[in-house]
Amino acid sequence: MGALGESMTQQNERYDDRMVAIWLLICAATIFGMILLGGVTRLTDSGLSMVDWRPIMGVVPPLSGSDWVALFDEYKRFPEYQLINQSMTLAEFKVIFYYEYLHRMLGRLIGLLFFIPLVVLWLKGRIRPELMPRLLFLLALGGAQGLMGWYMVQSGLVDRPDVSQYRLTAHLGLAITIYGLIVWQITSLLSDGRTYRMGAGMGPVYLIGLVYIMILSGGFVAGTDAGLSFPTWPLMGDSFIPTALYRDGWISAFEQVTTIHFNHRMLAYLTALIVVTVAARSLAKTADSRVRIASWLLLLILACQVLLGISTVLTHVAIPIAAAHQSGAVLLLTATVFWVHSKQTENLRSDF
Repeated sequence: MGALGESMTQQNERYDDRMVAIWLLICAATIFGMILLGGVTRLTDSGLSMVDWRPIMGVVPPLSGSDWVALFDEYKRFPEYQLINQSMTLAEFKVIFYYEYLHRMLGRLIGLLFFIPLVVLWLKGRIRPELMPRLLFLLALGGAQGLMGWYMVQSGLVDRPDVSQYRLTAHLGLAITIYGLIVWQITSLLSDGRTYRMGAGMGPVYLIGLVYIMILSGGFVAGTDAGLSFPTWPLMGDSFIPTALYRDGWISAFEQVTTIHFNHRMLAYLTALIVVTVAARSLAKTADSRVRIASWLLLLILACQVLLGISTVLTHVAIPIAAAHQSGAVLLLTATVFWVHSKQTENLRSDF
């Protein structure tokens, strides 16, 4: 038993949870930047400027004037130019092209940042065996995200000058899923000394689902430009509840701008109410310092996000504010994941 125990100790010493966490933290930060850049790409109507998908050859940008002319001529064959941007110059095309180009290059970089260290750390035996299936699942999700991105772009290259709000929201939702899973794993790896409580239950976890659904509703707002429909707050136009809600039945929740905008506001109010309630209850009842820190973070980020949401509406979706609002949603999810993990590992006996 002594030899077996010594062997297990040596094996555990090979695993480097901190190094794995730092690697995943770099990946999460890059994905956060990717989500932000994706939002800016959408806000600047740049997403359809690259009309083909070349995973390898597409890494090289246009290098000559003739290259730019050829790309611009290709862009002119599709609905966005023909229906909206007929007066666009080559110089203006270059601006929207580079937003989409950088977005795609950052996606490729994330793939390399995840895959290469994963292989190296695995070969060196730094990753715990039970963690590998989760990391491989994340790798598969990353590949699916690349395919989903192109599937989204294709919807705007057929007969409409915009991408499908369904595909855009699916693309956003998958990015948020990958990000959230990585943040949870980072939190677990850096929570040495904390163990899950059997009686914690699933209650706190539902808060992640609520924030996630609110982010998805924001995807439909972005995909239909519903944020521009009512540049007023707290009323929508002349009333709190606008007319024509669900005019076309349940499908209005996904395709009618008034209903989409209204639902996003209502989800935001509900989320704010629940977050304030659970954070306040935690602060009143817990002695665990990490839970208290997580609760204050929730309240602080929520307050900023509410202000950014209102400002986005009142400024007619000004790009810097709208991009900050999208980033705020990701930060709120991050704080929610941290809070839920802290509650699931809460120390009820003494301060941490």
